[in-house]
Amino acid sequence: MASSAELSAAPAAGQPSIAIVAGEPSGDMLAARLLAGLRPHLPGARFHGIGGPAMIAQGFETDVPLETMTVRGLFEIIPRYRELKRIQNRLRDRLLADRPAVFIGADYPGFNLGLEGELKAAGIPTMHYIGPQIWAWRGGRIKKIIRNVSHMLVIFPFEEEIYRKAGVPCTYVGHPLAELIPLAPDVTAARRHLGLADDAKVVAIMPGSRMGELKYNTTAFIGAAKLLRQREPSLHFVVPMAGDKQKEYFQKLVREAGLDDVPLQLLDGESHMAICAADAVLVASGTASLEVALYKKPMVIAYRMMRASWEIMRHMGYQPWIGLPNILAREFLVPELLQHHASAEALAEHMWKQLTDEPHRANLVRRFTDMHHSLLRNSAEASAQAVLKVMGRNS
Repeated sequence: MASSAELSAAPAAGQPSIAIVAGEPSGDMLAARLLAGLRPHLPGARFHGIGGPAMIAQGFETDVPLETMTVRGLFEIIPRYRELKRIQNRLRDRLLADRPAVFIGADYPGFNLGLEGELKAAGIPTMHYIGPQIWAWRGGRIKKIIRNVSHMLVIFPFEEEIYRKAGVPCTYVGHPLAELIPLAPDVTAARRHLGLADDAKVVAIMPGSRMGELKYNTTAFIGAAKLLRQREPSLHFVVPMAGDKQKEYFQKLVREAGLDDVPLQLLDGESHMAICAADAVLVASGTASLEVALYKKPMVIAYRMMRASWEIMRHMGYQPWIGLPNILAREFLVPELLQHHASAEALAEHMWKQLTDEPHRANLVRRFTDMHHSLLRNSAEASAQAVLKVMGRNS
């Protein structure tokens, strides 16, 4: 992992320095796609800042572990605020001295938008990859974006008009997941990879990758699995885990809830393999729900969080949906169960419909296929071209 001294090193002669910050695994994945698009155009450039393993695999230099940055929820961030602010200030000072050709914030708006404002004020072009969901909640953020961001890169087609109407230069680049996930997934291959029978009835359970998500979702999600198995004993449950810490914590929560008699196949990563192999998925709200849709799978979207955070956030939304598949469809294609509504009993009942209602399942395949096509672009090249334009370089 790069040291602070290495981050101060100069790029190759005549080549630019490009700074990027990703604060979560989803941003790491997005920024890695961007780096893959930029490398052929800028082979000697130095890419540095804060990133994760996917970015590092593209030759990115980082000195802050990605897990240090990851926080979820309004109140959960309070104990971490000073630490994150110190990281932000150190990075700002380094970048003001380094003068990168462009700064790109990969999602993580609470951290990146403020940093972008200070850099833009100093004459450094700033870009933000993935627009904050101002169309869903906290629409006032558009004013901050207007001040702080030179150019937006957005991943949903309807967002381009929103930013252009606000006077923010914007490029729709498509969603990288639409490229990574095949239009016709190979279910048989996924099942064989996981050691599952071709005719098995499989449910993937995805309570979240963050520790806070596991804390609030695990008991209800696995409780639902227990009820489903009582209804259909042949059901097989696969549960992808984001890492060893998450796996240990998940197992602890399952034991404490008295649910360790539920047979679960825990996977090290391999979330896409689990989704592909599944007949239906119980998934925490977030990017994972879009992954499920791109795999054309029936699902139930659920989410629980700290009560104080929920009481604030439930009054801040502008639309009736929180799941990305439903937001893109502009209707409740799949069920959403939130907070106290996400009980084990309710989750099990809704999952049963996703498993057994064949006309509903066939309709979802059609709708999710159309959705996949609408999000499909060469995102690496499209985003790279937008960055080169902001830098004043020809492709």
